[in-house]
Amino acid sequence: MVVPFDGDRDMVDARSYVDAAVLIAVTERAEPGLILTLRPETMRRHAGQVAFPGGRVDPQDSDAVAAALREAYEEVALVPTDVEIIGTLRPYRTGTEYEIVPVLGVIAPDLPLIPHDAEVAAVFEVPLAFVLDPANRVERRAIWNGAERRYLEIIWGERRIWGATAAMLANLAARLA
Repeated sequence: MVVPFDGDRDMVDARSYVDAAVLIAVTERAEPGLILTLRPETMRRHAGQVAFPGGRVDPQDSDAVAAALREAYEEVALVPTDVEIIGTLRPYRTGTEYEIVPVLGVIAPDLPLIPHDAEVAAVFEVPLAFVLDPANRVERRAIWNGAERRYLEIIWGERRIWGATAAMLANLAARLA
């Protein structure tokens, strides 16, 4: 199976990467949802972007799963024992030199998620079916670091899901197809 947005490996393979992990937290509902965060406008990098809870893999993390769970707890107070880990997806490499392991997990609906003010402006749930539906994704192009790059964009209400987050959702949709 060809995964449509597997990172720009041809452009960034020669670089060294920062290991990172994100939690793709799916709510266990009749119509499952997906937990996403909005990064504060005050962040140094990726300000105002929609993202999965996650971040760098720290030396004390045993693996990407541990990092994703730790970051989700730090960012939105999601208790690690409240997550049923399903598995991991192929790492996604970004042009900003991160190699991100998406960790897929299931959580109960309506958990009391509390955004950490310094890292998360808002935490919200989107319908999983909506963000996985190819009809809701648009491919865009932009110039970045002097080269044309393509990226995906998903608009849900007033939220713009794009870049690595949208690409990882496209990869998840391809895996589930």
